[in-house]
Amino acid sequence: MNSMQNTREENGPLVQIMMLVVYAILGMIVFSIIGFGLVYLQYGGSILTDISWLSSGEEYYIAAQRILLSTQQIGLFLVPALLLAKTEGQKTNVFYGFKKPKIELLLLVIVLMICAVPLLELVTQFNKNMVFPEALKGVEIWMKNAEDQAMKTTLALLKMENIGVFIINIGMIALLPAVAEELMFRGGLQRAFGRMFSNPHAAIWFSAFIFSAIHMQFYGFMPRLLLGATFGYLYFWSGSLWYAMFGHFVNNAYAVCAAWYMQKNNIPLSEADKTLNIAWYGYIISAILTFLLFRYFKTKTE
Repeated sequence: MNSMQNTREENGPLVQIMMLVVYAILGMIVFSIIGFGLVYLQYGGSILTDISWLSSGEEYYIAAQRILLSTQQIGLFLVPALLLAKTEGQKTNVFYGFKKPKIELLLLVIVLMICAVPLLELVTQFNKNMVFPEALKGVEIWMKNAEDQAMKTTLALLKMENIGVFIINIGMIALLPAVAEELMFRGGLQRAFGRMFSNPHAAIWFSAFIFSAIHMQFYGFMPRLLLGATFGYLYFWSGSLWYAMFGHFVNNAYAVCAAWYMQKNNIPLSEADKTLNIAWYGYIISAILTFLLFRYFKTKTE
C-alpha cells in the first residue's frame, strides 16, 4: 500500500498573481472600511464629512492617519499573501519558506544594511536631482508636489513626544511593513515570477520594480528599487523570508531611530532630508563593502 499522500498541484504563476491582485483589491476595500470605522469611533462623525486631513499632516489627526496606514498595509499586502497560501492549501511558513534564521546571518544583514546607507544616499540624491524634458514639466511639477505632500505627512508621523509613540512608530513604520510587504512582494510576487520566468534575476528585479512603483513616490523610486532587489536576493539565496523581512525592518527602524535621535537633540526633522556629509571615497567604500557582504551572504547560504 502506498503511504505517500498526494498533494494538490499549485495553480499557475499567472493565476496566483491574478489572485493576489483580486485579494489586494478586496482587502483594501474591507480594511479601509474597518480603518474609517475605527477613526469614526475615535473622532466622531464630523471627521468623515471633510477628509482633507488625510494629507494635511495636522498633529490632531496623526492618530487617524496611523490607523488608516496600518489597515492599508494589512488589507493591501498582508491579507492577500496569507490568502494566497490558504487558497493553495498550504501552511504559510511552508508555502513562502520560513526556515529558521541563523544569528550570524541576521547580524550580517544588519552590517550589510548599515554599510549600504551611504550608497543608497548617493542614489537618492541622484534620483532627486533628475530633471524631466520640457515636454514633461507638468508631470515633474505634479510629482514634486506629491512628493512634498508625502514628506509633510511623513514628518508629522515621525514626531515622537515620548517613548510610547516611538514604540508605536517602530511597529507601524518598521515591523508591519517589513512583514506585510515582504510577504506580498518577495513571498507572493517574486515567488510567482520565479515560476514564470526562467531567469531568477528577472523575477527579483521585476518584483522590486513593482514594489518601488506601488509606493507612488518617484523621487524615491531608485533607492527603493535597489532595496527591493536587495531583499529579493536575500530571499532567493537563503530560501528563507526571514532575512528579507529582517533587512526591511532594519532599514525602516533606522529611519525611526534617526528621527527619535534628532528630536531628542533638538535637530529639526527637516534636516533629515539633507545630504550626508560624506567624502567621495566614502561612497566607493560603501559600494565595495556592500558588494563583498552580498557575496559573503550568498556563500554562507549556499
